[in-house]
Amino acid sequence: MSRILTGIQSSGRPHLGNILGAIKPAIELSKHPDNESFLFIADLHSLTTIKDGPMRREFTRAVAATWLAFGLDTQKNTFWRQSRVAEHTELAWHLSCFTPFPMLNNATSFKEKSDHAVSGVNAGLFVYPVLQAADILLYDAEIIPVGKDQRQHIEMTRDIASSFNHQYNEAVFVLPEARIDERLMTIPGIDGAKMSKSYNNYIDIFLPENELWKVIKKIKSDSTPLEEPKNPDTDITFQLYSLLASSEQIADMRRLYEGGNYGYGMAKKAFYELILEQFATERERFNYYTIENPDALEAELRAGEEKARAIAGKTIARVREKLGFN
Repeated sequence: MSRILTGIQSSGRPHLGNILGAIKPAIELSKHPDNESFLFIADLHSLTTIKDGPMRREFTRAVAATWLAFGLDTQKNTFWRQSRVAEHTELAWHLSCFTPFPMLNNATSFKEKSDHAVSGVNAGLFVYPVLQAADILLYDAEIIPVGKDQRQHIEMTRDIASSFNHQYNEAVFVLPEARIDERLMTIPGIDGAKMSKSYNNYIDIFLPENELWKVIKKIKSDSTPLEEPKNPDTDITFQLYSLLASSEQIADMRRLYEGGNYGYGMAKKAFYELILEQFATERERFNYYTIENPDALEAELRAGEEKARAIAGKTIARVREKLGFN
């Protein structure tokens, strides 16, 4: 079996971009009989930006509820909170002593985030790739599905693991491979830029209906009059609608745009209704886990954390033996 590992930060409630770009593809991969998936909530990583405890707890539960709402099989796969498995932070320290300073200093993601930081850069942001390497190496993960912007971090993980293996002349760690799906397009936000919590341009499909509609109405559009034909290929609402709609629905919407007498407000209403229709079951499950029965959510996480600790403990035992801590 192939071991696949994916982590999602709990720096906010998952939005449509997270769901289409990471969560749904990861769940589809996890269903393959030859795959064993490790899917965790990277709540330790969120500490680089979020310092409010109750807020992090809320976001962590929302992320967990999203995975379950979209049908993650927690019996077949391992699902847990990163912070509840202490081996993550222990291994991160060990690996940091094998990580060259220039490697971290040259990390593209660090440079980008530090350039945009409004309240200074903390050391956690700098050593972020080391904790990420620990997340991966703890579970002997072989395949790491990531976006193009994370390719460098997987290469860094391989370099750190290789340095450790070379030091002890033994394959203590499995070298992971990045899996980048070139077919996945960037999910646009309501302003046309990449959908991101950082840009506050995201769509939260789990919002109450009236709040969701308020967000959909804010999708940017041009000033073409109602009666005139419109170009669907340059419109954000059409792009978003096309990500969820069937080929027949997309063709019908295109005809409406090009035929005139069809306003952007009508298209936004159609997109809103499509979200409610397509994600009706997921919205119901999300509310079940976050509002109606949070104890069921907690039980799923604790069971996964027990499984994760058992595997992580074996890896740490190997590492401690090599380092002379056993």
